Amino acid sequence: MSVVVSIALSVAAAAVVMALTALVARRQGRVAVVDVAWGVAFAGAALVCGAGAAVAEVGTPWRTALLAALVVVWGARLAWHIGRRTAAHRGEDPRYEKLLGGTLAEVGMARAVRKVFALQGAIVPVIALPVSVGTVLSVRWVPVVVAGVVVWAVGLFFEAVGDAQLAAYRSRPREERPQVLDTGLWAWTRHPNYFGDACVWWGLWLAGGLASGWVAGLATLVAPLAMTWFLSEATGAKLIEQTMMQRPGYPAYAARTARFVPRPPRRA
Repeated sequence: MSVVVSIALSVAAAAVVMALTALVARRQGRVAVVDVAWGVAFAGAALVCGAGAAVAEVGTPWRTALLAALVVVWGARLAWHIGRRTAAHRGEDPRYEKLLGGTLAEVGMARAVRKVFALQGAIVPVIALPVSVGTVLSVRWVPVVVAGVVVWAVGLFFEAVGDAQLAAYRSRPREERPQVLDTGLWAWTRHPNYFGDACVWWGLWLAGGLASGWVAGLATLVAPLAMTWFLSEATGAKLIEQTMMQRPGYPAYAARTARFVPRPPRRA
């Protein structure tokens, strides 16, 4: 199986997941369900590419299994976390209302498919390039795979712990909790979950892309760069802070805390 075929499999997996998610969104009347499908689409792409490589007997088997496992663990945790969080909120996410120019009922399914489901379905194979490529190529530098797993683990720690700390903060009665969450990982970065997500994909690039050689590393570098840009400047931290800056206490918190890459908090 060639690299092209592996990428095609990831495209097909993403298309299937997004098509099914669009049907669910139509039934529920909200686009926000796509957030759950995001992790599922990556996990599906990794499993399909890994299975294809195993059947074709290409790549390095242990690395192929490792990449699939890393993506599935990350994707399953993310889907579970977002699914549990959104289950209690049946309305539309304000981000998608702003993106679409209204609710799903107001703008129609065609607009939602074009601006959300098709777009995210196209992005998944690009971000998943290190996995698609790494499953069919042989490992050239084992230490780079190890370094990638370490970076992936750091990222998952920031994501999981950051999400847990935020959930604990939100579970407290509003009158008893501080204006902003500024303890734990949130004292070091205003978006530990997004920073962790970026680290996960830099780790997968190291383990799946760069560990296969310089050519594969350079060819797949777009994946972690794109993911980091989305999380930091496009649909992630920057978009959320347009609203958060209006909340009492948040501007002062922002002045002393890093926006994305962690660092010790500044003095007030």
